[in-house]
Amino acid sequence: MEIILRIEEEHDYGIVEELTREAFWNVHCPGCDEHLLIHNLRNKKEFIKNLDFVAIYNNKIVGNIVYCKTKIIGSTKEYAVLTFGPLSVIPKYQNNGIGSKLINHTVKLAKEMGYKSIIIYGDLEYYKRFGFRHSKEYEITNKDKKYPAPLLVKELYPNALNGIKGVFDEGKNYEINENELIKFEKGFNKKEKKITKTQERFNELTEMFL
Repeated sequence: MEIILRIEEEHDYGIVEELTREAFWNVHCPGCDEHLLIHNLRNKKEFIKNLDFVAIYNNKIVGNIVYCKTKIIGSTKEYAVLTFGPLSVIPKYQNNGIGSKLINHTVKLAKEMGYKSIIIYGDLEYYKRFGFRHSKEYEITNKDKKYPAPLLVKELYPNALNGIKGVFDEGKNYEINENELIKFEKGFNKKEKKITKTQERFNELTEMFL
């Protein structure tokens, strides 16, 4: 499967929002909000255009990954790190290595750009293949000073976080206004909202702490 990666362009925006909606619909909750999230992220100052990539197969956009600047708040200092997401692949093309290609390519670029680390919320069973580990190993907590099981950290070079610990702060960029979502959703074809097993798994993970 020959996949081409390139920077997302403005004329891709609607296509990417549609594929993001398809990728996340009923996965984490009935319906989804990730398509609105990516729509909003592009306008944030923390958004990194040079790490916003689409994956193309047969001249069709089938996947996307985006990054934002975030930080670790230490006891006396703040440290710049990255987070990525949404990472989206159209369902019919999932399990073909497209997500992995997007991650590996952008991780390499992030390292070349001089960033120390990437911190995300995700499933370790999937992300450990890319070198992510539980945040507890680095003494990096969420804002509640806890270690959620999905809070994962990847150093972009050996000992990049040596001597760095504290609170991971992704700011307010990943917050969604429900009224805004209802309005935004009117621009898309209607889809049925369902309760699924993937939602059970997601809820279990978010409620687990180390």
